[in-house]
Amino acid sequence: MSSQVESAGKQAKTVSVAAVADPAIDPKAAHVATQWKHGKPMISCRFDPTGEYLFACSEDNLIVRWEVATGKKVVMTGHETWARGIAFSGDGKTVVTSGYDDRLIWWNAREEQPKPVRTVVAHDGWIRSIAVSPDGKWLVSGANDHLLKLWDLQDGKMIRQFAGHESHVYSTLFHPDGVHLLSGDLKGQVKQWEISSGKLVRTFDGKALHTYNGGQGVDYGGVRSLSVSPDKKFLACAGLHKATNPLGAVNEPLVMIFDWESQKLVKSLIGTGIKGVAWRAMYHPAGFLVGVSGGSGGGFLVFWKPDQDKEFHKLKLPDTTREMDLHPDGIQVATAHYDGHVRICKLTAKPA
Repeated sequence: MSSQVESAGKQAKTVSVAAVADPAIDPKAAHVATQWKHGKPMISCRFDPTGEYLFACSEDNLIVRWEVATGKKVVMTGHETWARGIAFSGDGKTVVTSGYDDRLIWWNAREEQPKPVRTVVAHDGWIRSIAVSPDGKWLVSGANDHLLKLWDLQDGKMIRQFAGHESHVYSTLFHPDGVHLLSGDLKGQVKQWEISSGKLVRTFDGKALHTYNGGQGVDYGGVRSLSVSPDKKFLACAGLHKATNPLGAVNEPLVMIFDWESQKLVKSLIGTGIKGVAWRAMYHPAGFLVGVSGGSGGGFLVFWKPDQDKEFHKLKLPDTTREMDLHPDGIQVATAHYDGHVRICKLTAKPA
């Protein structure tokens, strides 16, 4: 274990979030309730803001939309290579996807058969992450060209770019304050930017999420996702550590929790006995974190209490996972799988 991870145990042990009392939500009762097959390996997934649809990206370059209530499936064609990023306008009427073809594509999310409305060649290199601002005005994209770019969500025009990363940008997130933007990169650096000026405010050091293997000549890891706690006091950064054999996919999931004000690492959350990557970790409104791990050890949903190092529950999933998302109801969790399925787990007891 790295010294940075070990040092987290010496920091303050109490990391609280605003809890929402809902007796129906029980992570220990989590179970796969629904699954839909597409066929080709799935890369990512997101619920739209209304919770009516689940969108996913697949290795056949398609965007797939399922109606959550019925499972009705629609495929959307537009990207020339794999897509990964999915982001929505606040009303859910517009969805933007980002691809490894350097493109951003705008779609009418609710059309019977969505077709590209606008296509923008946005970066020189894979676009790995996109996000929409809390007010629905801006879209940000982060890519392998080490740049972030800010776009007007309405008309697709670029507003400004943010330069300062020294490696591939893996994750993006607008802070809930509406003033700042966050981005995480391959080397484990998380940068906080002022949206209005493009100014770099400060950097959080998540170097434990990065490994360089000299024998294999590989930089491996990265900040795969970012999440701010409901009380805005903490920042969760997900990825991997203990990458003793990157090309052999030997690594373990790790989520680093930073105090927002002091930037101190206060917790390092691990998935015990799991070989994989923490592709995403999210604060749940009920006060715990839910993450997804996928890799050589298979797929897991992992649940942590923010004041404990180890998970309090984990659910083994039928196949390797690559992404997840939380439904607006806080009960359903979608996962994207290598076996060509998306699955929806419910965090409630099974019906009798």
